Amino acid sequence: MANPIVARSLDEIRFWSRIMKEHALFLSLGFTYEQQQLIDEANQFIAMFERIEEKLSRFSVNSDLREVQAFNNEVYQAAASIWYYKRKVLGLTLRCEIRTNNYPLLVDHISREAAYFADRLKELNEGKLVPKPEAIIEENVFFLRIMADHAKFIGHLLDPSERKLVEQAREFSHDFDQLVFQAVDLDSMRPQSETKPILNQFLNQNRVSVASLRDFKKTARELIEECRIKSNIHPLLADHTFREAERFLEIIDLFEASLAGTNN
Repeated sequence: MANPIVARSLDEIRFWSRIMKEHALFLSLGFTYEQQQLIDEANQFIAMFERIEEKLSRFSVNSDLREVQAFNNEVYQAAASIWYYKRKVLGLTLRCEIRTNNYPLLVDHISREAAYFADRLKELNEGKLVPKPEAIIEENVFFLRIMADHAKFIGHLLDPSERKLVEQAREFSHDFDQLVFQAVDLDSMRPQSETKPILNQFLNQNRVSVASLRDFKKTARELIEECRIKSNIHPLLADHTFREAERFLEIIDLFEASLAGTNN
């Protein structure tokens, strides 16, 4: 029987390594021609995560746990390295030492995702398959904020003449900001909030909102790929944000299954 830690580790690496590789690409596309050193560093990270993806293909859910744990450690170092690079770029940007086409919030956003990826690998090597009930709210705060950021980026990268889509993106941004605040409030109410009915209601509400945003992203992705709307959004970025919404929905399913298991 496959070890659940092995299966989950490979799943996390498969998803997030591709995300990290794409982050490096998006950063490189946003730099100006005189920032060649930063572009070169981004390209090195693209190559690094391509090597990780190639090595990943050699593993299966039946692989030895110790070998997968060693691989987790290797990928952890890569995730930590790209986190440091992203924070360096953010610092240079905030100090106005460089001017790029990458919003500071976007650079902060992708650095948070790198930190999350590294933390997940560390937790898995510690035998933690899913968060405890008290940590579910905190992880939802992370993903809700990611979704709110996506809506903001979409709104700012659409051409101003796309008024209807820009307004929809703003509405999603507002809605997810409110969900973040609501989740923070709920988190501060612990231990009273550590009950299955409240957490299930919380997850169900998030599921509805994320599914709606996911569908909006899917439509936007299709319109961008078909060149039917005006924007500065790379087709891969549109697909990238769609996949992250799909990921959040999968994680909500895992949380609900975990909560159900605590009462069995």
